[in-house]
Amino acid sequence: MGMESSPEAPQPVRVVLNAVGQWIGRLGRIWVEGQIAELNRRGRMAYITLRDPVANVSARVVCQTSVLDAQSPPPEPGARVVVHAKPDFYEVRGTFSLRALEIRHVGLGELLARLEQLRRTLTAEGLFDAERKRPLPFLPNTVGLICGRDSAAERDVLENGRRRWPAVRFEVRPVAVQGDRAVREVLEALKELDSHPEVDVIVIARGGGSLEDLLPFSDEALVRAVAAAGTPVVSAIGHEQDTPLLDHVADVRASTPTDAAKKTIPDVGEQLEIIRQLRDRGRRVLKGGLERELAWLAGMRSRPVLASPVREVERLAEQVVDLRDRARRSLTVSLERAAEGLEHTRARLHALSPATTLARGYAIVQRGDGSVVRSAGEPEVGESLRVRFAEDGLTATVESVHIEKNVEGE
Repeated sequence: MGMESSPEAPQPVRVVLNAVGQWIGRLGRIWVEGQIAELNRRGRMAYITLRDPVANVSARVVCQTSVLDAQSPPPEPGARVVVHAKPDFYEVRGTFSLRALEIRHVGLGELLARLEQLRRTLTAEGLFDAERKRPLPFLPNTVGLICGRDSAAERDVLENGRRRWPAVRFEVRPVAVQGDRAVREVLEALKELDSHPEVDVIVIARGGGSLEDLLPFSDEALVRAVAAAGTPVVSAIGHEQDTPLLDHVADVRASTPTDAAKKTIPDVGEQLEIIRQLRDRGRRVLKGGLERELAWLAGMRSRPVLASPVREVERLAEQVVDLRDRARRSLTVSLERAAEGLEHTRARLHALSPATTLARGYAIVQRGDGSVVRSAGEPEVGESLRVRFAEDGLTATVESVHIEKNVEGE
């Protein structure tokens, strides 16, 4: 139930703070997980700033040093811990804190289980699918590098990158690569480089370390930010055996920072060698093609038709003359044969011709209608008949008919 108050009857500060303290006291004891950002020992008391590993929020924890020393080894700044605490409100200053009754290290097995659960969740969402990974540019204009300040990872990437392609440019963003500030600073650097108009690829690099040291690169917020980035991201965290979740979501995973430089930046020497090999292959192809064409041309020129064109014309002219002579002989023979046949036919026709018969003394007797009289009994007495001889003819009138039978042989 709220406290009654009004402008005319306000509540004193002590009353309000006392009510707040009472409400907080009702919360009871609670287990809280976080990362130790600061730790100060003052006599028998220890004052801790417990920071959330994802959000930029923190809480003040107060405990006796014996609570810290109960762990072996005692927690240090940057450690992940679970605190059993009672919420406390200091009315004199109006401050909130957690009074720790027990502090435990977060176990390695528990961390691995949480990471595995997060990995399954992100895999189910498709953040690790190969289809969404983008190819790296062949020759990046500018490479964005997120790494520790003055770290070996930075030197490896810069030196190997410039050795491979001296003209390459880098945009380096030094950040904390472990501890409570790592996730926030990496996220800010990633956002800045992703919006940079000249940065074509971003490399996130860190040297090796323990599982706890590499935890920031398995942070869910960082993994989702890399998945949402518009610029291809290369992950180069730790060594070959280290596989933070950032390796799964990045477009390309490099085993080491040196390997990241090799995968991101082409080697100018290798590219020149490739160009030389391609140029030699092109020269061989062109030379081989020209040699084949020249051989074909030489073969064509050596053929008789091209080696001595006049001789070929003469040979064809001889063929034409031979064919003409053959045609003439063939036509002459055909005409002679036809003439002989015609002469034989004429002789036969002459032998069979009625005129030839008439020339031998025979005559043809015809009636007035032109029909031939074949026997003496056909014409009638008084009928006019025309008698045709070889050279001329006459007209006769039948006065009488005498039928005489021819004697065979006469």
